[in-house]
Amino acid sequence: MAISSSSSSTLLEREKTTQCYPEARVIVLDDVINTFQHVVDCLRKIIPGMSEENAWRLANRIDGQGSAEVWRGPLEQAELYHQQLQMEGLTMAPLDRC
Repeated sequence: MAISSSSSSTLLEREKTTQCYPEARVIVLDDVINTFQHVVDCLRKIIPGMSEENAWRLANRIDGQGSAEVWRGPLEQAELYHQQLQMEGLTMAPLDRC
């Protein structure tokens, strides 16, 4: 009895996909509770690299336009900054995923 074996191998190729890490925008809303100084202090304390000049510019935009994007980047960091600003009493828009 002869056994014949046919050796066929199937090569499966992986499909390569590139996915970007999710990003989000942190947006502060205008309110009648917080002073300009408090908004500026919170932005400088929580958002890395926030200059006093930029914080004042954003506070003026929040007051004049009703809201301003204060930070954009990786979702996990955005969640942290959003939570910290909210804990300081700022009125926050829901995270806006990009």
